[in-house]
Amino acid sequence: MNTYTVHLRRHGLDPDSDVVLVQEGFSWPAFFLSIVWALWHRMWLAAALIVAANGTVSLCIHFLRPDPLTQAVVAIGIAAIIGYLATDFRQEKLARRGFAFAGVVSGLDKDHALRRFLDMEAALATDFQS
Repeated sequence: MNTYTVHLRRHGLDPDSDVVLVQEGFSWPAFFLSIVWALWHRMWLAAALIVAANGTVSLCIHFLRPDPLTQAVVAIGIAAIIGYLATDFRQEKLARRGFAFAGVVSGLDKDHALRRFLDMEAALATDFQS
């Protein structure tokens, strides 16, 4: 089972645009494709910060000339930090766009988790049907 945070925007309750589930935990796409992942989620500031961090580390590596193992550890470390912070970045972006944190739910996938959340929130489920 996966754990998701539920974020709602209450001005029409269209299930396709006003409810967002963000999977909790480590983000492998953000780990492997950090800049592409940030751009895919339209997080321009996060993408710029990732580029700046990678550029700064590249300059430090160029001038300090550490051994290849140290270079690999630093690169993997930065990717791991991005992977761990990815869900926080997404939740912060949603909060800035007017989404409110509505709760935590678990499910086999996003659809299953949304159904479970709506089962717990009966009043909200009736808003979706009307």
